[in-house]
Amino acid sequence: MDQEAKKKSLRMITYGLYILTVKDGEELAAGTVNWLSQASFTPPLIMVGVKKDSHLHTLIEKTQKFAVSVLAQDQKNIASDFFRPTQVEGGQLNGHPFEFSPDYQYPLLTECPAWFEAKVTATVPGGDHTVYVGEVTDAGVRQADAIPLVMRDTGWFYGG
Repeated sequence: MDQEAKKKSLRMITYGLYILTVKDGEELAAGTVNWLSQASFTPPLIMVGVKKDSHLHTLIEKTQKFAVSVLAQDQKNIASDFFRPTQVEGGQLNGHPFEFSPDYQYPLLTECPAWFEAKVTATVPGGDHTVYVGEVTDAGVRQADAIPLVMRDTGWFYGG
């Protein structure tokens, strides 16, 4: 296989950017993810790829749940703030205001236009990421007309 062609073609897949959060007791993990997609209408299922050596992965394995805050097109700065370890300080998560989700009490960024919670229904291990299939159990919209942030808009690459 032509490795450069593989990298370029896989980078042409459209990826949104999201903040994935998990909580186990007082322990929180949050990070920017982009390998996320809806997989079913009924029941409402999504799938997300999570790096195996991440704190997110560790806590999802323990709790079998997660929450997602959807980033808007002008929120690249928020995405970059979650490339670093999770810090809760002054009522903020990595410098951003949050509230706890209704069902699981997981952090949701209040600046983001939409969010959802999901419980893991299937786990697909493979390579350096695990794919979690989650059934959406609750969702909310703060700004219905927001345009989602996509990887292409940032100039960043995570794939290939």
